[in-house]
Amino acid sequence: MNMTRTALITGVTGQDGAYLAEFLLARNYEVHVLVRRASTFNKDTHNPDARLTLHYGDLTDGSSLRRILHRVAPNGIYNLGA
Repeated sequence: MNMTRTALITGVTGQDGAYLAEFLLARNYEVHVLVRRASTFNKDTHNPDARLTLHYGDLTDGSSLRRILHRVAPNGIYNLGA
């Protein structure tokens, strides 16, 4: 049985968030990231093996956060968003 660990990162568009995403991906995590629609994210999301999923939302929108948390069910949450 393969148990893939799942992480949710907010604030991934910053330097620390980008490094954290790379760190977790290198350790075989499935990484989900919360980004605002106006944010620039420099990760190639067209690679189906990337194990990286973008979720558009905002930290001030509780209903979208609950929806994402329910869908992703992460083992860990890393809040680096401002």
